[in-house]
Amino acid sequence: MAMMLLQLRLPGGKCGLVSAHVSMHTALRLSSLFLLLSVTFFGRSAAASCQQLHTCSSPTTSVSHPAAVSPSAMTARTCNLIEKMLCPKVRFHGCASSSYSSRSDACPEKIGDVSQLKCAFKLFDADFFPDSKVQEIAEGAVDYNIPIIRANRKSVASVDGGLQNPSPLVFNAKWGNASEQVNIKSRRFDYPSPSGIQRPKNDEDIAFMSVVGLGELIRTGQITSEELTRIFLQRLKRYGDVLQSVVSYTEELAFMQAKEADRLLAEGTYLGPLHGIPYGLKDIIAVPHYRTTWGSKTFKDQVLDIEAWVYKRLKSAGAVLVAKLATGSLAYDDIWFGGRTRNPWNIEEFSTGSSAGPAACTSAGMVPFAIGSETAGSMTYPAARCGVTALRPTFGSVGRTGVMSISESLDKLGPFCRTAADCAIILDAIRGKDPDDLSSRDISLDNPFTVDITKLTVGYLDDAEMEVIEVLKTKGVNMVPFKLNYTVESVQGILNFTMDVDMLAHFDEWQRQGKDAVYEAQDQWPVELRRARMISVVDYVQAQRARGKLIREVREGFEVDAFVGNATDWEKVCLGNLVGIPIIVVPTGFTSISNLPSGGSKRRTTLNTGIYAPPEKDHIALALAMAYQSVTDHHKQRPPIDDLAPDELAPGRESVVYPSRRLHIYPK
Repeated sequence: MAMMLLQLRLPGGKCGLVSAHVSMHTALRLSSLFLLLSVTFFGRSAAASCQQLHTCSSPTTSVSHPAAVSPSAMTARTCNLIEKMLCPKVRFHGCASSSYSSRSDACPEKIGDVSQLKCAFKLFDADFFPDSKVQEIAEGAVDYNIPIIRANRKSVASVDGGLQNPSPLVFNAKWGNASEQVNIKSRRFDYPSPSGIQRPKNDEDIAFMSVVGLGELIRTGQITSEELTRIFLQRLKRYGDVLQSVVSYTEELAFMQAKEADRLLAEGTYLGPLHGIPYGLKDIIAVPHYRTTWGSKTFKDQVLDIEAWVYKRLKSAGAVLVAKLATGSLAYDDIWFGGRTRNPWNIEEFSTGSSAGPAACTSAGMVPFAIGSETAGSMTYPAARCGVTALRPTFGSVGRTGVMSISESLDKLGPFCRTAADCAIILDAIRGKDPDDLSSRDISLDNPFTVDITKLTVGYLDDAEMEVIEVLKTKGVNMVPFKLNYTVESVQGILNFTMDVDMLAHFDEWQRQGKDAVYEAQDQWPVELRRARMISVVDYVQAQRARGKLIREVREGFEVDAFVGNATDWEKVCLGNLVGIPIIVVPTGFTSISNLPSGGSKRRTTLNTGIYAPPEKDHIALALAMAYQSVTDHHKQRPPIDDLAPDELAPGRESVVYPSRRLHIYPK
């Protein structure tokens, strides 16, 4: 026999713990559930002598010395309420009646039967899944959740008391005045003044200029913001369908903002290097009067009356929004309700994601820069694939109000650009405290344009691009071999637990209403979020404690000013996001595509590397990237976006079969 304990409200305001004998097959059902939670230490006969109802005078009173009350004191209604939470065959001794006890066809004896788990899922208020999904969840929990749970417990939970390895998710009880927080100003960067920049003769060359160059053309009156806006809108419309990279054109808004920028300049008001510069936003960032679809067919008609904080910052800097750009559905990978975003450097492959549109459009000269986001690789992967420079800044650098949330402790916003100097300018415009984003803060960064890199010691990992190492050496940087040392084994699993549980909290109703059934890629969020239902609160907290241990170990071993390494290695992607460190992805070259056609091709596979810095040292990564790009031209190359066969990728062409994403987790 087994014991079931439930706390409930009794007549007269009493609360109690109900203990009751349940049949062995019911215990087996619950044992199945406990197995999925990696809680297999409870014995099935634990309740052999526990046949009482314990009551207390109030919900907060200790029950360590309860008064025994006969189960017959329970009303039939109370019994039925308990039974409705459990399997129909759970039968409490002493209950006068049970409306469910006669249903002998429910909950069969075989422990592997799905119906056993469905009964147990009622304990989570999660009995809305069909049989096929319950079986999928069970298999996923065994294959993925349990190894991560056990690794985290081994790492941080072997000693009781909570004196070691606290969670990094810290509550801040400070009561701040929003207006006071807004008035806190970080020191802004001093930009070098470019000279001798002349307007190119054709629009193609203009489209591939840097933000610095375009800003100088506008400042000196060689081009107007309205002209520039027209050039980029034309390119967006020309290539948007081919790359499947644009969700909405904000044409009316763009020309209104461009005309205002031109008017201000004519009156002698110059707002800075972003004055009149067109750009795009990943379509998880809200802008009033325009759709914010989150890339999902479920939300494709959604219009939010919200001005995202990052949009406000760019608007105040004089930038011109020309388009909302594709995001993988609900910020996952590169598949969205309008198709699958392509890589401009090789139109036959996809951009990866989820900041798919920002990366592809920046690469193809459709926007001078774009704002993307990253929770776990959503900037680094598409930047690397599409051959652009991108900065994932220190966590908390950029406010996220008005942006779809996956995980409050992981989400970050950052720029996709042509150059590291452009990234520095964009970061300077959008960084700072957002009064409605509790994780955002004013971070004091040094001016990346004046960092003396000859005083830096920079490590390089085994997987770093050698050209970057050699170039930085010639620039006077002290380059030394480096290795990331930490003992936490479940880095990838911690990331999965954190991201998936947080995401499920934000899309709980979406799952409960079965809307995941129409999600664009069934092997992505639907599978992961169903499996997240089986992660207990205890194991989520243990994952955060393991994350805290990882942060301390990385901090203690970070004995260099920065390091160079692979930007898309999954372990480093997970580590970087969990720790909150900045990285700038820089193009480092190209190789030929595989299966080269007989007539040759201009298509290429891009090479890249990442320059990592400690938190709040973004200026160091930026300075090193600028030094590298000052003597190389990989970032100046243009993708062969016009290298298409006559019928290739025409709008409306049959979509390809989407391959499953490989799950990157800590193995069993």
